[in-house]
Amino acid sequence: MLSTIRNSRSVFASANRLSKSTGALNRCNSEKARKKDEANYPVRILSGIQPTGAIHLGNYLGAVREWVRYQEIHEDVVWSIVDMHAITAPQDPKELQDNIIKITATLLACGIDPSKSILFQQSSVPMHAELAWVFGSMTTMPRLSQQPQFKEKSEKLKDIPLGLFTYPVLQTADILLYKATHVPVGEDQIQHLQLAQHTAQFFNVKYGNTFPMPEPLINKSSGRIKSLREPAKKMSKSSEYKKSSINLVDPPEVIREYLKKAVTDFTSEVTYDPAERPGVSNLVIIHSILTDKSPQEICDEAQGLNTGQYKLHLADVVIEKLRPIRERYEELVNDPGYLNEVLKSGTDRATEIASSSWSEVKSKIGFSGGILSRTAKEVERKHVTSV
Repeated sequence: MLSTIRNSRSVFASANRLSKSTGALNRCNSEKARKKDEANYPVRILSGIQPTGAIHLGNYLGAVREWVRYQEIHEDVVWSIVDMHAITAPQDPKELQDNIIKITATLLACGIDPSKSILFQQSSVPMHAELAWVFGSMTTMPRLSQQPQFKEKSEKLKDIPLGLFTYPVLQTADILLYKATHVPVGEDQIQHLQLAQHTAQFFNVKYGNTFPMPEPLINKSSGRIKSLREPAKKMSKSSEYKKSSINLVDPPEVIREYLKKAVTDFTSEVTYDPAERPGVSNLVIIHSILTDKSPQEICDEAQGLNTGQYKLHLADVVIEKLRPIRERYEELVNDPGYLNEVLKSGTDRATEIASSSWSEVKSKIGFSGGILSRTAKEVERKHVTSV
């Protein structure tokens, strides 16, 4: 089974075939073009995470746990700590530096293996920004203004940073720079991947076949974990409520306190009904995903417990499940030299791939091979001759 997955892109495509509601993602490519594309580009999976706070339970169950699975079943996976995206909102420089190291430690503690994955810091590879400028020159303002996260975040701001408006272009560069064929996403991120697909198609038509058409790997758990304080919203780092999320490295007493304070309702029985009982259903979902049991199995096991007692039971489950991650994190975070070496090694590997892609783009759009390049070669020849 593993060898089949390693050597066949179709396994990923068939396992993540989009429903009719998201079928528009592939309408610009005919089946014939897709098959040709598959033959030309080996499977490469890529995703990123912002260093804007600790990784919480929603991040882990919705993304990072899947990253670990992908690295075990495929040999070409790339994970980026996207610090350039992070500065679209104000960041304290010292805190950002610390968070990059902490995120690195957390990812390794979760099971990301530098010998099986490329893990690197985005800003250490300058080709991200360079390719983003090229793509920005091909992207229209109306298209960017329709991006859902821009519309959501800009509503809360008086002065809107340009980076917040254009960061989907940088995200497209992140994906296409490594010629990623698959991108793990939640259903709420589909529109950003559409931009990457549109850009790849546009560039390929204008300059010749250069980029694969990246496909989504949709994780059904992504976005399912809701805020402990606002169960209608997904768990988020940016929530104004301190006790809304559980971080992977939180101590047991914090996890227990946050779950005790989780919003439920006035019904004491533990049942699963997301529409009518979103709060308690969110707790059941957390329990279900952590233990690989169905919501109904969880409710059956909780018979005889009221919601208060169930919260304490769930706290014990969460604490125990996260214990290995927390303990490994404590070891790693106290060895910053090792963490920096992991990032440096990952950056070297990422730069090798990115440099090749960027050279190809420069050649095709006319940035290389001109008068300046010939002059540089002449200078080099004169230097060699004089020596």
